[in-house]
Amino acid sequence: MRRFFLPSHNFDYMEIPLTGDVLHHLQNVLRLESEVEVLLQDGRGLVCRCRLESSGTKKLKAVVLEKWREEDTAFPFHLIQALPKMEKMEWILQKGTEMGVREFSPVVTKRTIPVLKGERKKTRLLRWRRIVEEAARQCGRSWVPIVNEPGDLAEVLLACREKFRLVCWEEESRPLVDLLSGQAPLDAAVFVGPEGGLEKDEIRFLEKSGFQAVSLGPRILRTETAGFAVAVVFQYLFGDMGSALSAR
Repeated sequence: MRRFFLPSHNFDYMEIPLTGDVLHHLQNVLRLESEVEVLLQDGRGLVCRCRLESSGTKKLKAVVLEKWREEDTAFPFHLIQALPKMEKMEWILQKGTEMGVREFSPVVTKRTIPVLKGERKKTRLLRWRRIVEEAARQCGRSWVPIVNEPGDLAEVLLACREKFRLVCWEEESRPLVDLLSGQAPLDAAVFVGPEGGLEKDEIRFLEKSGFQAVSLGPRILRTETAGFAVAVVFQYLFGDMGSALSAR
């Protein structure tokens, strides 16, 4: 059954008016008509099974048939990602959502090239949030990840709430597995640097903020794949990847 996201205030009533992008997609792209059932979600676990009906104005409305809540079974993974060049951030958001990333924090470091300010920053953030919503819809996820506003290193680390913190660094020799062999953490924040890497004073600042530097092996991964690789490891060891919960 097809899934779509709407703002939470739309779920206060048993009839949900459909507007904007959702209405356009249902009516003009998919060409769905009355009596078809869809799942409408608020992005925070609430799911409604609804039947589409004509509103009498050549538009559709959704009649709620059933409501329930779905827990996010993925391991709570926070990816703190230095802004990459071009459109790589969009790929990171899309694939990270599929891998169960709970929260994304774009960060500006000394070697990041993109400069986002003013209206461009707002426009890009709105686009990023639409990308994770669409990715969540396509992969059947009922929780839409949080995408925070880009900030500098100090701002992002100050807002970090997770206790288990890692930073991927190509000059570190300690393997990731050494830090994952003990008791499972409740959550994790993983910092990935830019294409040019992190400077040593940034690594020291991260370590003072509780981040432990780790190696991802003998091959240096690109910035757009490093966080994705670590997310897979966490979801396999501590999350729902490969479990009965994730089977479809």
